Amino acid sequence: MTFDAGNNNDNDSAAALVLTLHGLNDTQANRHAYFAVTLLLYSVTVLANLTVVAVVLAEKSLHEPMYAFLCNLCLNGVYGASSFYPKLLHDLLADAHRISYGGCLAQIFGVYSYVFCELTNLAVMAYDRYVAICLPLKYHAIMTPRWVGQLLLLTWSVALLESVVGVALTSRLPLCRLHVRKMFCTNWVVVRLSCADTTPNNVYGFVLVVCHLAQVLLIVVSYAHIIGTSLRSVAGRRKFFQTCLPHLTTLAVFTLSLMFDSMFSRYGSSIRLQALSNLMAAEFLVVPPLINPLVYGMNLQRIHTQVLRMLGSNKVQTLT
Repeated sequence: MTFDAGNNNDNDSAAALVLTLHGLNDTQANRHAYFAVTLLLYSVTVLANLTVVAVVLAEKSLHEPMYAFLCNLCLNGVYGASSFYPKLLHDLLADAHRISYGGCLAQIFGVYSYVFCELTNLAVMAYDRYVAICLPLKYHAIMTPRWVGQLLLLTWSVALLESVVGVALTSRLPLCRLHVRKMFCTNWVVVRLSCADTTPNNVYGFVLVVCHLAQVLLIVVSYAHIIGTSLRSVAGRRKFFQTCLPHLTTLAVFTLSLMFDSMFSRYGSSIRLQALSNLMAAEFLVVPPLINPLVYGMNLQRIHTQVLRMLGSNKVQTLT
């Protein structure tokens, strides 16, 4: 049985549509256990990311371009996690897993703007490391506070603009079905619910893929130069391992997570184990925001030292 929302041109009527999410059907028996684990993951993700941001803001010696981009990465991680976890926590305790069409579009906007911001920010961080290692004498002349601010503004502006256009293209489609075969809304899943022509959506998706592949190419070229320069001296190799290895780890984690989501979009319907399907579908929203601050906190000595110093001072205050 299908439902056609295209017969009514009233926007209020379309906004009143309610979609049913099917990704949590097998969690009812252990809902409280799943809720506790999910709440713990969300809490640790938010706490870890905000701790890194607080450390950078509090320590004046860390007020450098690299750490500004790191703060942006952590804040984006909190933003991405917050577009996913609160609704999931609600649904884990609810008997019915539903979301309004407007809420679904809002979640799509949050999820995809997080993804686009992450990719752009990783490209900017690669550019920053390229200038620092390959053009060290010109670093402070190039990476001025004004230019850093413009890069941060560009990162968010591009992500938000791309997401607005994508959501606008999706919102114009009439829906023929109201059942989402995932535990959260994604653009492609909702587009597939329509019985109308989705060519504009497909073309726009292709354009986005090309644009972000160009960013990946920028990262690859940057690191080709970085590695070539780093191999020429011991100091260069040390700087590479201290500041570039965390970035490469973050890039690898995020890329693999997106690949898992892509695999789920293609082959998720053939996976019978619901828990595995959910893991593949949501990994890019769960793993990178959780891992990124831990990777940088352990590998960047100045971040690591300041965190330990903060924890040590808190222990002293508690004892006194």
